Amino acid sequence: MAVRRLAEEQPESFAFTAENQAWAERTIRKFPEGRQASAVIPLLWRVQEQEGWVTKPAMESIAAMLGMPQIRVLEVATFYTMFHLAPVGRKAHVQVCGTTPCMLRGAGDLIELCKSRIAPHPHEVTADGALSWEEVECLGACVNAPMVQIFKDTYEDLTPETLAAIIDAFERGETPRPGPQIDRQHSAPAGGPTTLTTLDWGVEEDVREPAPAHAAGTEHPGDGAAAPPGTPRTAVDETAGGEEFAAEVERRKGRAVLRTGTDPAAGEAAAQKKGRPDPTGRSDEAASRAMGARAEGKPTGEEEAPKDGGFPPRERRGRGKKE
Repeated sequence: MAVRRLAEEQPESFAFTAENQAWAERTIRKFPEGRQASAVIPLLWRVQEQEGWVTKPAMESIAAMLGMPQIRVLEVATFYTMFHLAPVGRKAHVQVCGTTPCMLRGAGDLIELCKSRIAPHPHEVTADGALSWEEVECLGACVNAPMVQIFKDTYEDLTPETLAAIIDAFERGETPRPGPQIDRQHSAPAGGPTTLTTLDWGVEEDVREPAPAHAAGTEHPGDGAAAPPGTPRTAVDETAGGEEFAAEVERRKGRAVLRTGTDPAAGEAAAQKKGRPDPTGRSDEAASRAMGARAEGKPTGEEEAPKDGGFPPRERRGRGKKE
């Protein structure tokens, strides 16, 4: 399962169709100059969609398109089990997850079904070229084990009976519904929710603080459009950025100034400065008081530091007396 080699029989050449060639060129242009190698995975996937598997001439062609060594493309293609390195079933290639969670949940029975239903050994194609199978490493649906992947889709929470029905459907030319094959939503608990069962899952309400009331006909600070007093604001996606988000930030700053009479940004900077120590260990506020006292000839409440650069003139650590 861990050893992945190219098929012994390979075609003499490879070429994208005109449509796929145009798509590949657009995909490569998405990456900055010198980083075109990042397009290797999408290009390999498009090869597989076109040919049914990834051939050696296709890898060489992709290496030339991306300006990268052929061995680098081979490394990618042999690492990911989603890339087929030999011809597979035309109608379905069943990849059975064989790692620990799936094995504990019955993946061994699924493998035995594939051996009896499709072929005795992995990577063997049926006589009509319709079906094939293999065992692969983790496919990332451990919560829904055991599971298989067929082309792009995963089929989860399987038994030998449900997998047999799925294979029969593919053989008839149908595409079964992917995902969990039991009464489960995605990876939610089997049988339905077990917590928060009394919560009303209706439409979520906007519970944010409404805008402050203003005199009729006035504008909200930072907006630029008049609104009646107390009008709640439409939610803004704070991860999207753009002009709408910038306007929302300015509006919120204006609301804070209206409530407190101060700029929150300035207040935050002052709070940070107040407690910041200077090189002598004093805060800015304490240092300012001491400087003012010296200028007026008043005691500062501070004793002179020792000339040797050691501890200040107080009880030294562990000595028990002043010096």
